[in-house]
Amino acid sequence: MSDESIRRKQARSFDHLSKTNSTTPKPANFPSKVQAAGLNPVDWKIQARGFLVESYPAVLGSDAAGDVEQVGEGVVGWEKGDNVFFQGFYRNERATFQQYTTIPADLVAKIPSKYTYSQAASVPVSLSCAIYGLYAPKPLGLGLNPKIDSSVKQTGQPALVLGGSTSVGLYAIQLLRYLEFNPIIAYASLKHFVYLKSLGATFIVDRQQVSLADLPSAVARASDKPLKVAFDAVGNAEAQEAGMSCLVEGGELITVNSTTKSDSDDGKIMLAVFGTVHLPHTRAFGNVLYERLPQLIEQDVVVPARVEDLPNGLQGIVDGLQRLKRNEVSGVKLVGHPQEQSN
Repeated sequence: MSDESIRRKQARSFDHLSKTNSTTPKPANFPSKVQAAGLNPVDWKIQARGFLVESYPAVLGSDAAGDVEQVGEGVVGWEKGDNVFFQGFYRNERATFQQYTTIPADLVAKIPSKYTYSQAASVPVSLSCAIYGLYAPKPLGLGLNPKIDSSVKQTGQPALVLGGSTSVGLYAIQLLRYLEFNPIIAYASLKHFVYLKSLGATFIVDRQQVSLADLPSAVARASDKPLKVAFDAVGNAEAQEAGMSCLVEGGELITVNSTTKSDSDDGKIMLAVFGTVHLPHTRAFGNVLYERLPQLIEQDVVVPARVEDLPNGLQGIVDGLQRLKRNEVSGVKLVGHPQEQSN
């Protein structure tokens, strides 16, 4: 898909957002001091291609943890100084690669005391992408657990995660574990074997030894049960094709490439997910997520990704985005610290 096609697709979504916001009550907001900001591949893609940008200069970033700086009018349940984490948005007043930002009070969670700002900042965007794809009601996602209810199970059903060591893949594995899928097959580098096992993966297909073309046969060896659920955390055409090939008739594939056209083929369905809590049609599930999120993290249902803290303040974020662009990051989440001084 061309960059211009991407722009048009995203513009339609955000135009809908603007129109809806003009006719519905706006939630109470409060400013937050950003102590840690997670980096995502979409950040460098926006920087390079300009989609989602309304005007320049533009501030990017959509993962954050920090402190409540001021409680907005009408906000209850929060106090200045509360430690919080949240998903930012692609507007300058909501972006996270800056020292201060604003956030709707109903889309914020408190950081459990056992986790740092950096660990908390690794969660929002990647988890949103994974949980919208798997749990959100159709057509947002597969609808496997729209209420995030602990009693909902898929015991003994196999599932596949392509890109198991990506930030989104790590959370997809954990969410599948919560539903008791088994086996949970991760397509990832074997060097992440122990880590992915700790998150819930039960079988690793080494991507350095098994090509995407050979993945269906490897999946068949991992489980003799029909595969009906696959999650593509890679997002390119080759991964999507391989994931669809692994499914049986009636199976469903979630892909993180939001510019992909959701489609069905040979009785199989591919659904593209856009993992944000901030659009009108995604907000209701976002409220469910943020109501349940502190408990999910406190109970280790959701374990934050391993993080690499970037030095040098905002300049460190620029350098980290270049590493993501060169595909030099695996198995960790890069986290910058806007409050630090750049050298």
